[in-house]
Order: sequence, then C-alpha cells, then structure tokens
Amino acid sequence: MKKRVFWVVLFALVFSAVIGPATQASAGPLRTKVRVGHFPNITHAQALIMHATGKVEKAFGQDTKVEWKVFNAGPSAVEALFAGSLDIAFMGPSPAVNAFVKSNGEALRVVAGAASGGAALVVRGDLSFEKAEDFMGHKIASPQLGNTQDVALRSWLDQSGLKLKEVGGNVRVLPIAHSDQQTLFIKKELDAAWTVEPWVSFLIENTGAKIYFEESELWAGGKYSTALVVVRKKFLDENPGLVKKFLEAHVEVTDWIQKNPAEAKKIVGEEIERESGKKMPEKIVDSSFARLQFSVEPLAFSVVEQANAAHRVGFLKEPPDLGGIFDLSFLEEIMKEKGTPAEWLEEVPQLANLAKLEEPAQK
Repeated sequence: MKKRVFWVVLFALVFSAVIGPATQASAGPLRTKVRVGHFPNITHAQALIMHATGKVEKAFGQDTKVEWKVFNAGPSAVEALFAGSLDIAFMGPSPAVNAFVKSNGEALRVVAGAASGGAALVVRGDLSFEKAEDFMGHKIASPQLGNTQDVALRSWLDQSGLKLKEVGGNVRVLPIAHSDQQTLFIKKELDAAWTVEPWVSFLIENTGAKIYFEESELWAGGKYSTALVVVRKKFLDENPGLVKKFLEAHVEVTDWIQKNPAEAKKIVGEEIERESGKKMPEKIVDSSFARLQFSVEPLAFSVVEQANAAHRVGFLKEPPDLGGIFDLSFLEEIMKEKGTPAEWLEEVPQLANLAKLEEPAQK
C-alpha cells in the first residue's frame, strides 16, 4: 500500500513538473494592460478615431492589451485616475487641473494637447442680448458644476461685473446636462447656455438658438485648450515606452485629421453613435468641426489662466501651483524625430512654476 502511494505521489510530481510549464507556455506571457479613457464627444476626435481603428493596439503590439473606458464627464474620469483604474485619458483643462492640485501633483501629467475651441455662449433665439448687463435676471446653463465650461462662464460673469444670485446678484448659473438644456430651451425655461460642441450646434439646429459669442473671441490669438491628453503619474513613471508609443499614435492621428477632415468626420460620427447609441447628424459633425482645431499643442498659458479662473470663482481654495503639471518630453522627442520641432515645446518644459507666469491677455 505504501509503495502504491509513493508511486502515485511521484507520478503527480513528475506530471506537474512537465505539464505545468507547458500549460503556462501555451497560455503565453502575461500581457500589459493599458486603460484608456475618453468621452463620446467630438472634442475627443483623436481618441474616437483611435478607438474605432485599433490604432493604439497596433502601436503597442501583441504584448499589450488596450482596455477602452468611455466617460460622460471629467469628474468621473478623474475618480478613475485616483482609483488607479485609468492610465491615459482625454479630458478638459479644469478636471485635469483639479486632479493635479488636489493630489499635490501626484495624480497626473499633461503630456499633449488634443483640441482647441468649440465652446460658445448660446442664447435663445427669441431673446435679445447686446451686452453683458443684458444677462441680469436670466438663467444660464453650464454642462456640469466645476467643468471647463462652467468655470469659463462663472469667470466671464465675474469679469463682466455680474454677480450670481447666491451671492446677492441676479444671474442664475444652473449646471444642467447637455440633453436637458435643449429641452429647456424649447420650453423657454432656460435663457442661455455656455456649452461646447457638438451641443452648440444642436442648440442652434434644434431650438433656433443663436451664438452670443464664441469663447475664442475672448482669447488673444483665438486659441485656448478644450481637451488635453493626461497620463496617471505612476503609469508614466513605470511605462515610459508605452506612453511614447501612445503619443506617436496621437500625433499621427492628429496630422491625419488635419489632412483628411471628410473621412475623419465620418469615423467620428460613426464611433459616437456606436459608443452612445445616438446617431450624430452629418450637419452637426460638420459645424462642430468648423469651430474646433485639433492639435497636439497643449496651449499651456490658457490652461494656467483656466486654473486661475477656477481660483477666482472659488473652485480652488488656494492660488494654483501648476509647477510640474506638464511633461512634454516625449512629445518633444516625437516632433524632433518627425523633423517638425515646435517653438511652443521649448517654452513649457523649462517652467518651474507656471502659476508665477503672467496671465495671457484676454479681451
């Protein structure tokens, strides 16, 4: 009996030693997983195209698995970054700055720009607004409390000398989801909205609204950041090669959009429909693209001003110290390798404390 047990145990050990490694080998090595986040929004066109075409998967190769995560707003993407469940993301300047400041600079790094423009103050077609004072007594919507457009709206009201109702004034700012804004415009229960494409075009097309001004009119040179590419700092430190490969794909897709706008619009519209379940009309995509510029330039000075605006309107308790928020070293390498170095790349990496910079001129 003892001999039988001995041989059974010996056989099991030999089987495990021989078959076990073979089984592991057949399963292949563990693949690195990269979680990439974006919104189903035209301002995130590069992400939509990369998601639709598998461009990132091809750039990373077979040893890396890409897991795409679709968010509806910046705060939820920031929560995922904080939780360590998101590695690379497209988001607006305000959530990126908030995450950086609240984490004492540990949450993320801005590694590239993605889009400029696309935001506007839209008013109901049956109302007449000729100057800032005309908004007194009216209700103005923003997409979400503390998001990029919400901060821009509150900052403009403050600089225009208009006070919010909750602090003794008579202008009401209401954070309202984009889809609900359209309904309230039609019902005449909302007077204006500071929003971004494609919702600017939707309000004009579906409610007869009109543009009071585009945000680009407020910025010297007409450029300001609408979307950035950010990377979780820990992921950046541990996977610099993957970050560079992602940025190479981002730069390539951005160049492709600029050279092939018609095809880019088609892919973006189809991908938004696939991700959101809602069809994006061709005319909405066309008008949205007309108000947006897709570029890898992060427009650092506008990010600084948007951070200062968040402090002025009370979303940041202390004056923001953005020293270290930008890491454009990989982007700089890629641009030089392409033979297209950019002057703006030479300015940002050397800045020790962006908060000490002179704010950009605004009209």
